[in-house]
Amino acid sequence: MIHVKTSSRNIALIAVFAALYYVLSLISPYVPAVGLADLRIRLEALVASVFGFVLGPYLGALAAFTGAFVTWTIPPGSASPLDAPFLLSPPINALVVGLVFYRKSKWAFAIFGSLIVAFLFLPPSQPIAENYIVPTAVLWDKLIALFLIFPSIWLGKKSSNPRIATALFFLIAFIGNQADNMWGSDVFAVPIVYKSIYGLDVEMVRPLFIASPFVYPAIRLVQAILATIIAVPLMRTLKGTGWLIGEKSIIEQETLGELRAGKDK
Repeated sequence: MIHVKTSSRNIALIAVFAALYYVLSLISPYVPAVGLADLRIRLEALVASVFGFVLGPYLGALAAFTGAFVTWTIPPGSASPLDAPFLLSPPINALVVGLVFYRKSKWAFAIFGSLIVAFLFLPPSQPIAENYIVPTAVLWDKLIALFLIFPSIWLGKKSSNPRIATALFFLIAFIGNQADNMWGSDVFAVPIVYKSIYGLDVEMVRPLFIASPFVYPAIRLVQAILATIIAVPLMRTLKGTGWLIGEKSIIEQETLGELRAGKDK
């Protein structure tokens, strides 16, 4: 079962990180979605991975959702219905990252895997015998990210070397950002979204999905790199301060200390 402890400390952490998300939204660039100039991929969403590392899966997801919601509603946000379906993308990123990093990889695999399977049953993929190119184009990189969970677990056992630990942060951040992307693909494939909100029919949506693999994997790689650049020094700085959650992570605690000291074995 999932338990989230409510305390003034946790509420303060959620507020601080949500505020950070909003501030970053004011200065971060964005990338227009393929074929949809009005839909923007906001690069500040990459910090959701950092939330998962620092706060864990549940507090991290709450902070990411709060930050995304505040950014959506408070100026320069406009509470546009175009962006509303994607408000859960950042919290899913933080959730999956936190689950992998804090040794709940089975839950991460189940959640991410369920999002992948769901796409197969949505209208743009149906009937699969005729439209197999759509799920193939959308899911190939997501499947790679899903199964990278297993080498992440293995690398965690080898993470006494700070270089391996840094690579592990990157790998998990990439998985989380791909889970974010998978939610976006799923929700955009729901008729009430592509038809009622965006005014498209399914025949117009399929080409958008087919074109997406040439852009989105590169964006997720860049987001994972930036999240790693932020997360590694932040984690080593926060170690021992009480800001990190008390659960045991996938890497050795001594390794965080070595990262903090700047040692390179």
